[in-house]
Amino acid sequence: MRIFLVSLCALAAALWAGCGNSQGNSSAPLLREHGSPHGGTAIALGDNFKIEWVLDAAVGKLQAYVLDDDMENFVRITPPSFDVTAKLPDRTEVLHFVAIANTATGETVGSSSQFEAQADWLKTTKTFAAVLREINVKETIFTNVAFNFP
Repeated sequence: MRIFLVSLCALAAALWAGCGNSQGNSSAPLLREHGSPHGGTAIALGDNFKIEWVLDAAVGKLQAYVLDDDMENFVRITPPSFDVTAKLPDRTEVLHFVAIANTATGETVGSSSQFEAQADWLKTTKTFAAVLREINVKETIFTNVAFNFP
């Protein structure tokens, strides 16, 4: 009986140790296992929300989708727009994101989870550091959220 209990405890300890974070003790927020819904770059907004950034370089458009923390549901927000400051090697640019209405989902300006910005420099610049100046998501205001794209 004693050998059985010792074996059972060793098995439980091995299983418990294997359930940890395989990426070590990183403090960076982890994204869902299957990636972002649109194949973009997701950043955390606090503990409950994320924004996914999706670049369409051919037309110089960057889309932003506001999502829940699990990136399974879109989160509609009321602001009609927000700004992101992009730090390029030789200058700083401001991307002005505007809400996109969608008749298929019923989203409107003032109740949208999708935003987009247009800029010619996005056609040739694929990576940059950026700061989301301010966004209000469900009565929580996030300011100066720094991230790297992608």
